Amino acid sequence: MQTTTRRTKIVATLGPATDCIEKLETLLLAGVNVVRLNFSHGSAEDHNQRATNVRSLSKKHSLNIAILADLQGPKIRVGRFKEGCVTLKAGDVFTLDADLNTNDGDQSIVGIDYKQLPSDCRPNDLLMLDDGRLSLRVNNVEGSRIHCTVEDGGILKNNKGINRQGGGLSAPALTEKDIKDIAIAAELDVDYVAVSFPKTAADIQQARGLLEGNNSYARIVAKIERAEAALDRDNLDAIIHASDAVMVARGDLGVEIGDAELVGVQKHMITRARQLDKLVIVATQMMESMIENPIPTRAEVFDVANAVLDGADAVMLSAETAAGDHPIEAVEAMDRVCLGAEKSPDIQRSSHRMDGTFEKTDESIAMATMYTANHLQGVKAIICLSESGETPLLMSRISSGLPIISLTRHEKTKRRMALFRGVTSYIYDPTSAPYEYVNEQAIDLLKEKGHLQKDDLVILTKGARLGVHGSTNAMLILKAT
Repeated sequence: MQTTTRRTKIVATLGPATDCIEKLETLLLAGVNVVRLNFSHGSAEDHNQRATNVRSLSKKHSLNIAILADLQGPKIRVGRFKEGCVTLKAGDVFTLDADLNTNDGDQSIVGIDYKQLPSDCRPNDLLMLDDGRLSLRVNNVEGSRIHCTVEDGGILKNNKGINRQGGGLSAPALTEKDIKDIAIAAELDVDYVAVSFPKTAADIQQARGLLEGNNSYARIVAKIERAEAALDRDNLDAIIHASDAVMVARGDLGVEIGDAELVGVQKHMITRARQLDKLVIVATQMMESMIENPIPTRAEVFDVANAVLDGADAVMLSAETAAGDHPIEAVEAMDRVCLGAEKSPDIQRSSHRMDGTFEKTDESIAMATMYTANHLQGVKAIICLSESGETPLLMSRISSGLPIISLTRHEKTKRRMALFRGVTSYIYDPTSAPYEYVNEQAIDLLKEKGHLQKDDLVILTKGARLGVHGSTNAMLILKAT
């Protein structure tokens, strides 16, 4: 019986709701491809234990699961209130004070943890609090104090975030905490590191340099959360080029640019990332109601499905799995929705780069393979022998209904490909056998894993020099025997 594989990958955030080893095991078996360690919460010991448990369970069940470390970034927050919270009403005067003790907030004033905020604010700026649930219009700035009028009121609790609509805050992407956390992520041997609030490609390059300085070659995900990163398309392109993947981080981004702009930005980011041969993750509130409820809303189903139809590599669960009441059900629901959306014939063909030219041999082979796979009747799968994962990445940028099976001899390459849309990877060392037997062994492995049956047609790509990075130069059409 042949295997049905979901093409879109699921990222699940770990937290207190999944710390029980039995629950984590069930979560992973439900279909998680990448786990997210959220460095905004928890200690280094927490992250280490979660990573260790994931690796242990992955080995136990022969699962291929990547680990993503998500840096906190310059989260700008209000301080704490003496009574735990205040209720603000439209028209109230309220002050943010960078010099006030962060525990002394009351009905009229609260401290802030980002001391440069008064310098970044101007009269008439709109400050959005608690992911946009409340808004303050800046009247004037007086030294350390930002005097505001409440436009949209509500309950303001301790440590809630602040965004400036339109962006423009000067806070650096990498804080002192992030730099320390990069060293922790390197020690944990994570597969991906997400950089929060990058403003330019230089922020990504700085993070890459810090990772390499800690002997880590983890791939970098740029979380697009600032207006200046999302709305300046040249700047966005530069950030995508500098990264290995981008995340449409819709929480802070939606607050900065407004919900009306968010839909078009998300679609553009997915399209542009794929055009530039990068990965793309859609995140934030995808199944938010499942924090408390065992089934998603219809709107959430359509949200996830639209990300799949647009070509996202992965869809992400945050509080749903980290702190929600139904983490397993959230993954199962997302799995069902992805599989349902992937049945659409509209996303099983592609004209991507049909009019373009190629600079590298392996790129040409990847494009030729996907064109052949999508147009030659009877092809059941694509086999790609890969050292670095570059060729299957290029293949995965082309929409297809066929599985891409990547065989590599490197465990880190295998884990990294857990995020690639449509790619399933296994360990296989083609240098361990005579060259003339490699094709037969690769096909036998896929038959053993349930991807192929006797007489199935398959396309196989490999290099004339097996085990050498960037040497893919051959495409073969073979029949399973």
